[in-house]
Amino acid sequence: MSRSNDAAVKARMEADLFAAHVGVRLATVRPGYARATLRLGPRHQNGVGVVQGGAVFTLADLAFAAASNSHGTIAVALDVSITFARAARAGTLTAEAREVSLGRRVSVCEVQVTDDAGEIVALFHGTAYRLGDGTPAGTTARDARVGTSPRPRAAGAGS
Repeated sequence: MSRSNDAAVKARMEADLFAAHVGVRLATVRPGYARATLRLGPRHQNGVGVVQGGAVFTLADLAFAAASNSHGTIAVALDVSITFARAARAGTLTAEAREVSLGRRVSVCEVQVTDDAGEIVALFHGTAYRLGDGTPAGTTARDARVGTSPRPRAAGAGS
């Protein structure tokens, strides 16, 4: 990924107003990887005095979004799940997203959320649909596989 693409991904992620409102910061992004942090405060606590699950999810989700978008192709979530392993109360949480599979249309990422001690707070799994693959418009999937150019349409052919 080029530095300009890195900057574009960071700018797109910074436009996530909800994550910014919660306090999530994207620290690192490179192809197939992203790291984001969340400094915890009283506003992140739920009614029993631990960090609210939605705050942890938002942190993991932003790291997932950055990793799955890190190749310059817009990717949107198809399916996500999170397992909360331990409660967090204070300090800074870090989410590290690693792309474990990348296809033409699908990216799969695993995200670990850890506390200051390096203990796992949550494990997040995300699958994203890649909206484009850099293939020229009008090229069929077969054309992309075999490296041919788009076929001209016959006069009067439907779309």
